[in-house]
Amino acid sequence: MNRTLAAMVMSVIPFSISSAQGLSIGGYGEVAMSRNYYSDNVYRYSNPTKYKDDPSHGRFDVPHAVIYLGYDFGHGWSMQTEIEFEHTGTGSAVEKEFTEAGEWESEIEKGGEVALEQFWLQKSFKQWLNLRVGHFVVPVGALNNAHEPLNFFTVYRPEGEFTILPSTWHDTGISLWGDAGSWSYELQMIAGLDAFMFNRDNFIKYGAASPYEFKVANNYGFAARIDNRSIRNLRLSVSGYYGNSMHNSFPNDLKDTRYKDVKGSTWVGSFDFSYKGENLIVRGNFDYGHVDDAVTISTIKRNMTSNNAPYKKTPVGKSAITYGAEAGYDILGHADRIQDKLYLFGRYEYYDPYMPAADQQDYTYTDVHRIAAGINWLPIPQIAVKAEFSERFRKDRYNNEPSVSIGIAYMGFFK
Repeated sequence: MNRTLAAMVMSVIPFSISSAQGLSIGGYGEVAMSRNYYSDNVYRYSNPTKYKDDPSHGRFDVPHAVIYLGYDFGHGWSMQTEIEFEHTGTGSAVEKEFTEAGEWESEIEKGGEVALEQFWLQKSFKQWLNLRVGHFVVPVGALNNAHEPLNFFTVYRPEGEFTILPSTWHDTGISLWGDAGSWSYELQMIAGLDAFMFNRDNFIKYGAASPYEFKVANNYGFAARIDNRSIRNLRLSVSGYYGNSMHNSFPNDLKDTRYKDVKGSTWVGSFDFSYKGENLIVRGNFDYGHVDDAVTISTIKRNMTSNNAPYKKTPVGKSAITYGAEAGYDILGHADRIQDKLYLFGRYEYYDPYMPAADQQDYTYTDVHRIAAGINWLPIPQIAVKAEFSERFRKDRYNNEPSVSIGIAYMGFFK
């Protein structure tokens, strides 16, 4: 059983699954609506004055819908699969084009994604020693470690980590994990990131993705996480990633030998915490990432990759940063005979996915402060109704970006 989901369920849902054997079925999902009171024009950062008074725009979305299936075979052997539908999945259709000599054509009906987020087999030797092989979540940062919607107050996933890191970061490899007293750990060897998938607006976010039917693994990456719960109600965690990201694309045939020794070493360090008291919940994170050879990678992407290659031509910053915190207080916590929870919450975060090297052009619109405030109503422990007002603040020449969002989310195990 997935350690993150199991811990979440045992802390949120009032029954224990620790002794269950056989089939487990569960999942989580969210539906959201937003009204954004700023321009959605693609040139709004190039010429902010021109688009300052553009009308608002609205969106309905199903950001994530996840189905979990797990099985405990006994004798320490277990497996898990997790299928995620993002934005209700993808859609295509075939139709006969009468205006083009009656040819059959395939058309994209809608965007979205269907992803196998987890698929692994596990052998548990001791509580402190478990071996997992397959496709699993990479628990670097607060969001990847606890990405289910009842683990954050905002309607959508917290923007900082969601902007600069893969989310949900899942990859194929080998993992060792375990618990010992108030400590837990996880060590992973996975496929390395692809530097050509890095970009200005999202740092390494898409580096774990693959446009192919397979995941390129010319290079390997290493991830680790350590959690401590020595203090009652408080979890303190550090996590990180390291690996070379250049020459991890397909085909691996960069013809210009000037760049054969460029490694693109990439590392991320993260600290996060969570406090859950009787009526108060506080969470926070700090993440910093760095890419060696960012200028060279940007040059190669711009000048030496094909125009129809699946890579953005935008430059890669040498570093990225995000930090933030949220706090929520249950105002019904002291009321007798009321089982509902009603959290009033506030969140602040800062992020910048593009911190340029000295000889790179700066794009100051990537520098963002964001605030959010709202409510989370939990009529039962497995369901939350969320509402919030949020606003992004960019550098002085850019327009602020206020929005209002509402959503409903669930997470739990059904068997």
